[in-house]
Amino acid sequence: MAGAHAVVGSLWSVEDQATSRLMSELYTGLLGRDLSPADALRAAQLAFADFRGFGALYHWAGFSIEGVGRGDPSR
Repeated sequence: MAGAHAVVGSLWSVEDQATSRLMSELYTGLLGRDLSPADALRAAQLAFADFRGFGALYHWAGFSIEGVGRGDPSR
């Protein structure tokens, strides 16, 4: 009851610089654009595919989100 509503994780080990950039994009979507967690992750992954040097699937495709997020099952 007192835990996170959603958790983002990776299916494989990803280098720190790539993860940092992806998480920055994710939080831009969550806080700056008021997207749901799933939509923010999707937007971050789509944007990340265009980043020079990090466009390969290895850097961003392994991330997924589990849970609902923000306590709102409709989001």
